[in-house]
Amino acid sequence: MFNCSNMHLYIYGRLYMGVSELEFCQSVEENLKECDGYIEAVIKACVCHNIDIAGGAKLISQPIIEKIQSEGENINLLPKFSKLPV
Repeated sequence: MFNCSNMHLYIYGRLYMGVSELEFCQSVEENLKECDGYIEAVIKACVCHNIDIAGGAKLISQPIIEKIQSEGENINLLPKFSKLPV
């Protein structure tokens, strides 16, 4: 399904199922080249690192969360929130 040949595991440090937060976010950003959006890129990163989606949610950074929320609103998966003009 997905090519996961460049998977790395760390032994020590802040990890979830052998994957650091930084490594997971970098994997998501790399997957964007091949995916249609952030939601698909996160799913692909979870598959490549052999972790469940809930575990992947613990590893993504706030900017990626905001991009996923915006993407979800644009494709009507999430309700749109009004934003005040800045």
